[in-house]
Amino acid sequence: AFADAVELVPRVLAENAGLDSIDTLVDLRKAHENDETHAGLNVFTSEVEDTFETGVVEPAHSKEQALSSATEAANLVLKIDDIIAADELSTSGDDEEGGAPGGGMGGMGGMGGMGGAM
Repeated sequence: AFADAVELVPRVLAENAGLDSIDTLVDLRKAHENDETHAGLNVFTSEVEDTFETGVVEPAHSKEQALSSATEAANLVLKIDDIIAADELSTSGDDEEGGAPGGGMGGMGGMGGMGGAM
């Protein structure tokens, strides 16, 4: 899923330039497999080219920060989704079993000698 999300950038770029996104991604993957690390899409020529040679250079730090921020945001959404799912599961579990809400052991507070203040 992560690779699909990262691949979305050149796919949308190709589509917005009026190019066939599938053919473009195949060409881009082929270039990267041939160790052409600076390969990128030139929308003006519709070709996959060495972006370093053509003068398209972006700071690596900004790319790393953008990927890091996007990954953190996706992880946060997944954690929130897990919390909601766990809450729904515990709520539906209480209804089925008919037990007391809370699931804790009531009446256990204030036990002497256990380090708690009384």
